[in-house]
Order: sequence, then structure tokens, then C-alpha cells
Amino acid sequence: MSDVSRRKLMMTGGALGALTAFGVTPSAAARPAWTWSPDQSVAGAAPGAAPGTVAGVDPQWLWDEEADPVLAAVIDRGDVPRVNQLLRGWQRNDQVLPAGLPSDLRDFMEHARRMPSWAETAKLDAGARFSVNRGIYTGVLYGLGSGLMSTAIPREARAVYYSKGGADMKDRVAKTAKLGYDVGDLDAYRPQGTMVVTAVKTRLVHAAVRHLLPQSPGWSETSGGQRIPISQADVLVTWHSLPTHVMRKMLEWGVRITPSESAAYLHLWQVTANMLGVSDEYIPATWEAAYAQSRQLLDPVLGPTAEGKVLADVLLDIVAEVDGGLTRPLIGAFSRYTIGGQIGDWIGLEREPLWEPVIAAAWPKLVAFRENLLPLPLVPAAAWTIEEVIRRVVLLFFGEGRPIHLEIPDANRPS
Repeated sequence: MSDVSRRKLMMTGGALGALTAFGVTPSAAARPAWTWSPDQSVAGAAPGAAPGTVAGVDPQWLWDEEADPVLAAVIDRGDVPRVNQLLRGWQRNDQVLPAGLPSDLRDFMEHARRMPSWAETAKLDAGARFSVNRGIYTGVLYGLGSGLMSTAIPREARAVYYSKGGADMKDRVAKTAKLGYDVGDLDAYRPQGTMVVTAVKTRLVHAAVRHLLPQSPGWSETSGGQRIPISQADVLVTWHSLPTHVMRKMLEWGVRITPSESAAYLHLWQVTANMLGVSDEYIPATWEAAYAQSRQLLDPVLGPTAEGKVLADVLLDIVAEVDGGLTRPLIGAFSRYTIGGQIGDWIGLEREPLWEPVIAAAWPKLVAFRENLLPLPLVPAAAWTIEEVIRRVVLLFFGEGRPIHLEIPDANRPS
């Protein structure tokens, strides 16, 4: 572990030996002690550990030892406005970095933009094709499943709310949607694509937030003992709310997915986790490993917060702009169908007695029709209404025509 990680570990309340001895700390109380074995990861083992053993550091006590000191220095020097302006023109994976960047930031970004050695071009292309071919499912699950589920992840909801982006949720939603759009693009990791750029910029934003949020009284008072936000465990929690949740739901809905498609979609997100700064020893090697890790990391931490309810309400207001009279009740009902009634209650989704039974009856028929298992007459007209509204919402979230710039924050949410 680097000196940076050691200093951060001390800041969070004690030496690693004490944490592993007791297995729980105030900020870890919401989930069980770390038991996921690194032999289930793409690395195959923790550094220096024998296969089959649980070794290494619990990821909630690791952050980003490469990016964090660099972004702290960029912010403290007052370089953020200049850097953001320079990075606006850096958009394609194959572009050289802009001239004029601070040398420490340039060195980090040149390293961070390198794909992992285990990335397979053919699998990435197949994963991108799968995302495009299954766009109606992945799009709605990213936006109305993962997007609303994120407001029931207390650490994520509070980090978003108290950071600078929380003051302008429309802009924040657009920037979050950019990652979902870019990872699902056919050219995602090709030279002409944008996903490498999006991942590196997201990593910069995360590092900046880690430096800034501890200075926010609102965040500090609600963080549950966490001293530094967006640990590697937090990134993995968000990761599981995306591909793991999406794959679970598609299989639950009866979407026909071949083993090669499933493996390719996982590989796409494995590479994305690496590009976001997650250590390989924590990136699941298989879907079974991902489900096991999700049960330990994501499931136990879901719950209600005041901040999450506010963010969920804002998200629904945004999607209601598609068609205010129809969309909000339908989308609220579809979201409850997608993420479950318990999470819906936690984030303040109203019950929709008209739409909920219609969706529960119509959506499976629509999926079955799309998968060529049912003839057209058996699909009710309501199903096509639901799909059309959802299609328009997906376009709203992932619309290609809008210029969206991921920018490094230099302050927290105004009081």
C-alpha cells in the first residue's frame, strides 16, 4: 500500500490491523466484513496472496492513490478553470492530450488512458454490439433502474447532493448519463470512440470530490463516519448497480442472451471498472463472482436518506419533461417494477395503482414479443405505449446531440 493510502487509512480512524481484527467500524456497520475472495477477480489473487484466500485490504479503505494527490494539487494551485478549458477539446480516445496541462496531471492522464493488458478488442466490440442490439433494455435499466437505485445508495446520494453537481441536477444527470451512453456506443473503446476519455475524466472528477467533500459540513454531518468519499468499495457499489443489476433484470425478463454475449458484456464493464481506477483484484472475473460481490457490497447498503429522496424527485421531474401528463406516473410505476417496491418506498416513489398492474402484465409480453416468443396480437396496445414513452425517456437521458462536458469541480455545493 502506498504512503497516500496509509495516510488515508489513518484518517479514517485507525490502523489496518485494528480494522481487520474487529471486522467492523462505524462506517462499515451497514455491511458485513469483507470476505469476497480475490481468486474470483480478473487478477486471480490479491498481490502476494495464495489462491483461495481472502487477503489484501477491504476496498472501502482504498481510494485512488494515483489520481488523488494529483487532483488535490491541481485544486490547491488554482489550476482547475484552466485545466477544464483545455480538456473541453479532448474528446476522442485517439487524441493527444492538450498542450498546456500541468506536468503532474499530464503524466497521470497518459498513464490512466492506457487500456489494461488483459483487455480483448474482439470482446469489447462484441460487448458494444450487445449494448446496441439490446439498447431498449440497457437504456431503460441504466436510466430508470440504476439511475433511481443510485438515490437509495446513501453514500452515493449524499456525495452527489453535497458536491458541486448536486446544485444543478439536470447538468449532473446529463453528465452521469454520458458514461452510460459512451460505454454502450458501438465505438466505445475504439480509437474513434470516447469511452477512454469519459473514464479518465470521471476518475479526475472522483479524485477532486474526495479532496473537496471532507470540507463540506453538510456531507461530514451525514457521512456516517466516512472521512473520505468514493472509496473503491463505493465505486464497486455503483458498478454493481449498473451492469450487474442490468444483467440480472434482463435474465429475469427472459431476454435471450448467448454465453458469448454475456461474457462480452461483462468484459466491457470489467475494462470500464479498471479504467475508473478499480484495482484488478476487486473486479469480478465472472457473473457468478459479480453476483456474490454485489450481495456483499450493494444489497446491504441500500436504504433511505433525505438527500436520496430529493434527488429521486428531481430525476422524476426531469423525465417528466418528456410528456408531463403521462410520463411521471408511468415512469414512477415502471421504476418500482424495475427496482422493487421496497427501494421505491425508500426513495419516495408514489404508488401508481393504475399503471403498476398494467406494466406487470404488459411488459413481459412485450419482451417476449421482442424475443420472438409471442405473436403480435397477444401484445396489448398498452405495452407499445409504455415502450414509446420509455424510448423517449432513454433518448432524453442519452441524447447524442447535446454537448456534455465532464469538468473537474473546484468547490462543493453552495450552502
